[in-house]
Amino acid sequence: MEKKFGGHGLLLDTGEIKAGNKEELKKATRLHTATHLLHAALRKVLGDEVKQAGSDITAERLRFDFTFPRKLISEEIKKIEDLVNETIQKDLPVTKEEMPYEEALKTGALSFFKLKYPPIVNVYSVGDFSKELCGGPHVSRTGEIGKFSIKKEEAVGAGVRRIRATVE
Repeated sequence: MEKKFGGHGLLLDTGEIKAGNKEELKKATRLHTATHLLHAALRKVLGDEVKQAGSDITAERLRFDFTFPRKLISEEIKKIEDLVNETIQKDLPVTKEEMPYEEALKTGALSFFKLKYPPIVNVYSVGDFSKELCGGPHVSRTGEIGKFSIKKEEAVGAGVRRIRATVE
């Protein structure tokens, strides 16, 4: 059964990531970094029109919403899952660089355009596979994530899809 958090007594509750203790934070951090890999893999397999539309991460699973006009076929889901796992197995470093927001965008870092960013932002990169603006916790190497598994892909609204996934 999935644990629900009430918003108090949490070690971390960013709205996107929820963890009640250090062990849950460790798992949520692995899942959070996996969302970066998932986002990059979705764009590589489905095209650059894919944009993150939200995410929710607990110690049990990640939920990733993204823009895309149709249901994914099983071959696409497998290709995305395989690409994420290949990147995890490469044990790539996850690096953070602070830079001005405008400069970060010029480097090709992905961002949520609906969010308001501070003048100086954190840009997290996973090799040349993924680069995003982010403030969340991350593993130091992709090998720490574990095996990534897509459990479900579904529609959540017009032009918005959702993937639920876990790591072991």
